[in-house]
Amino acid sequence: MLGMILAACIIVLVVLLDQISKLLVLTYLYEGRVVLIKGILNFTYVENRGMAFGLLADKRWVFIVLSVVGIGLLCFYLFRYVRRPLSRVGLALIVGGGIGNMIDRVRLGFVVDFIDFCAFDFWVWVFNVADAAVCVGAALFVLDVLLDMLHEARLAKDKRAASSEKTEVEHE
Repeated sequence: MLGMILAACIIVLVVLLDQISKLLVLTYLYEGRVVLIKGILNFTYVENRGMAFGLLADKRWVFIVLSVVGIGLLCFYLFRYVRRPLSRVGLALIVGGGIGNMIDRVRLGFVVDFIDFCAFDFWVWVFNVADAAVCVGAALFVLDVLLDMLHEARLAKDKRAASSEKTEVEHE
C-alpha cells in the first residue's frame, strides 16, 4: 500500500513540477532564450508539435489518444502488478511525464519545451521536465529489470549447484 501511495505522489509531483515550469516559461520566456550557463545550458522556448524530440509533428489527436491509452495501461500495470520499488518509481516517473505532456497537447495543441543543453555538439533537442522524468523513469525501470534478471540467474545457478551437490552426496 505504501508503494502505491509513493507512486501516486511521484506522479502528482512530476505533473506539478512540469506544469509549473511550463507556466513560468509561457509567462516569462515566450519566444525567447535565457542563457543560464554560457555555452552549456539555455532556457529556449520551443513549441513541440510532435512526440519526443519533435518527431511526427502535427499529429495532435493521434498523440492524445496514444497518450491516454499508454498512460492507462501503465497505470494499470503499475498499481496492479509492480512490486519492486525501483520499478514503481521508474514507472511513476514515466506516467507523470506522460500526463504532463498530454496536458500541454490537450490544452495548447503542442508541448512546451525549454531545457536546451548546448554544450554537446551532438545534442540538438530541447526538452522539458516531463521528458526528463520519462527518460529517467525508463532508465530506472530497465535497470530494475536487468538487476532482477541477474538476481534470478544467480538463484538458478545456486539451485543447480545445490542440486549437483545433493546428487554427488547421494552417489557416495
